[in-house]
Amino acid sequence: MTTDRTTAEGAELQRALDELRRREEEIERLNHELEETNRGVLALYSELEGQAEELRRASELKSSFLSNVSHELRSPLASIINLSRLLLDYDGTVFGDDQRRQAQYISKSAQALFDIVNDLLDLAKIEAGKSDVRAGPVNVAELLGTLRGVFRPLLATDAVVLAIDPAPADLVLMTDEGKLSQVLRNFLSNAVKYTERGEIRLRATPLDGDRVELSVTDTGIGIAPENLERIFEEFVQLEGPLQARVKGTGLGLALTRQLARLLGGTVTVQSAPGRGSTFAVIVPRVWTAEASATAEAARA
Repeated sequence: MTTDRTTAEGAELQRALDELRRREEEIERLNHELEETNRGVLALYSELEGQAEELRRASELKSSFLSNVSHELRSPLASIINLSRLLLDYDGTVFGDDQRRQAQYISKSAQALFDIVNDLLDLAKIEAGKSDVRAGPVNVAELLGTLRGVFRPLLATDAVVLAIDPAPADLVLMTDEGKLSQVLRNFLSNAVKYTERGEIRLRATPLDGDRVELSVTDTGIGIAPENLERIFEEFVQLEGPLQARVKGTGLGLALTRQLARLLGGTVTVQSAPGRGSTFAVIVPRVWTAEASATAEAARA
């Protein structure tokens, strides 16, 4: 009886030892696979780090190229604009109607190129981290009034009305007026281009959390849902009958989003084909470097 029990216990012990040996072998195999996986992850991380560095260098080169080219182009374009204006302002009888019309074409084309160059230069500065925010008091009511004065003469037809909702007289922001104005000018410029009839409305709305929304609503052609993100990409131009007649580079909204981030804000858009669009920028009442960093981090 004792012998049978001893034999059974010995067999059980042997099975336990065999199971332990199998588990040790399995652990050894898993450790080997883990080591291989770790080596693979390290190699992949090193490769990604190298690619990230290459992308960073490429981005710096692109920004440097855009900046240098833009600077080189600005001076001759400014000369062309000024000379063409002198020709148009000349009161003599040297020019006939055809020559004057051609001088106007030269002036408009040079100005369009000058605007493109300025957009490229602004983008290059922002991407290179060289665009500073010069914060100061900005009276919103006065800013909207200035924009009305600039854009009302640009309406090509009486079929479109530019309306400005009165802003509170005491609504003052501490931000970069030039950059905020540039954002709103871009919104208004697009609204003028793509609205053939109806209304373009500019308004300022105080929000909770010490933020303010400045928006431009139009009754233009609108934008399809699948294109609402694409329009903020550089050099993107949507296709369509009206878009084909409107010249541009697709830099404006890309620059606008970058400027809004510098101001610690965000850009939003609501639109539908045939029902118009609302572009808005939401900015803090008081700009801080931390707000800009937070807005830039949200980009990722």
